[in-house]
Amino acid sequence: MPRPRSFLAGRAALATAFALFVLIGILGKSAAKPPLGPRGWAPGALPWALGPAATSVALAAAYVLGAVGVVLALRDPRPARPTVIAALAIAALVTMPFGSADHTNYAAYGRIALLGGDPWVESPIAWGGGHDPVTSGVQPPWQQTPSIYGPVATLAQAVAAWGGGENLRQVVWVWQLLIVLAWLAARWLLRRLFPQHAGRVDALWTLNPVLFATAVLGAHVDLLATAAALAALLLARSHRLTLALAAGLAAGAAIGAKVTAGVVLVAIVAGWVVESRRRLAGPSTGDARSPTRSAGRIALLLLGAGLVVAPTQLWAGPHVFDQLGRSRRSISLATPWRKAYGWFGGALGDSTLRSVIFVAAAIMCLLLAWCLWRIVGPGNGRPGDVAIRLTLVLSLAYAAAAPYSLPWYDQLVWALLPPIVVTALDRLQIARALVLGLAYVPGRVVGMTPAVEAVTLGWRRDAAPAAAVLVWLALAWLASTSSSVRRRPRAG
Repeated sequence: MPRPRSFLAGRAALATAFALFVLIGILGKSAAKPPLGPRGWAPGALPWALGPAATSVALAAAYVLGAVGVVLALRDPRPARPTVIAALAIAALVTMPFGSADHTNYAAYGRIALLGGDPWVESPIAWGGGHDPVTSGVQPPWQQTPSIYGPVATLAQAVAAWGGGENLRQVVWVWQLLIVLAWLAARWLLRRLFPQHAGRVDALWTLNPVLFATAVLGAHVDLLATAAALAALLLARSHRLTLALAAGLAAGAAIGAKVTAGVVLVAIVAGWVVESRRRLAGPSTGDARSPTRSAGRIALLLLGAGLVVAPTQLWAGPHVFDQLGRSRRSISLATPWRKAYGWFGGALGDSTLRSVIFVAAAIMCLLLAWCLWRIVGPGNGRPGDVAIRLTLVLSLAYAAAAPYSLPWYDQLVWALLPPIVVTALDRLQIARALVLGLAYVPGRVVGMTPAVEAVTLGWRRDAAPAAAVLVWLALAWLASTSSSVRRRPRAG
């Protein structure tokens, strides 16, 4: 049977998007990626480079084609071939990360931790008198900024620093290897979480160029937290008490990698409570339904999380949350809150205005979470359904309404969309990810020509905030028509 034209067009769009993203990763220094110094034994770059305008056009085209390809792939979602997955993994390991300079920060914090320093106190530029071969590679504006990352993420960064030695490119490559393994592990977990949605898992996760570019080729720490959160959700499906403890360990690792991943712990507890009440309302079938056993599962879950969080926090020391506490008041350019900050900056003091915006954003997160819950619903009663859907709801509400949001913050959202067969929600997520991705093309704050900077910052300051407000309105509309947008899940 011949394949429809939309399927072939979708595959062509996906292939072209992946090719453009990988091309940017293997070419020489550009406005999209920072210099990493001598390559050592790690893969290097091709001897050709693109200018800021050509780099931006290539990335923008890749994002648009990638988004179109994902929309078309969701019409007939099919599992990815192992050879394609292997090719993407290899491609990610021969590129250099782009879209930000965060990977140089990771390398620096890991290096400081490995050598016995405190990355939550030491600034990269000051470490080693500013001459350390790894920490001196950190790019503006983060050269004087201590770590904002959790202790589990910092331990992984230290592993990369140990593996890469005194060569920045080598440290970054070991970090890329960890990220690719986390991406593959996440797919393995998703295929077991959603076996009846194998095609949608690969359409939204594995063969999604928008996600692949921001998360994998960007080599962002969020992938570690996402993989750990997915492991917690998978383990939480079982009624076995030992697996409740294991789910807690995984949730603790997610929190230690990125504190916002703590939504998975909240979601699992809430999901278990809801499911326990459902079982109590039905005919009794044994002690798996008893409130005592449910409380025991929750206690073991929290114990498992504590067994990871407590010792890693003790290892990290008292300053682990210092920078995180300061950064939570940050407001990124691509959010509506930055517009509000500019509009009301003269009416209120800076500290007061940031506090007001933080409260308003928290309220908006709650409102969007309510809207999303109406759209998504509690599921069909399968074990773990409520926890999965709550994690999605909280993650998407936060990503859409937080004062500080970046393209790579959506990884848990992409991961948990496969079982939610609501076409409008799929397309809304693709659209908001596309707009946010375009807002951070080419990605760095240095290396742009004035013309490229004008276009990039114009999109970031104007188009992206307007799109975010449209997303809020769309979610409110979908919530008001939730009975018509929700439909029975189908295999895929």
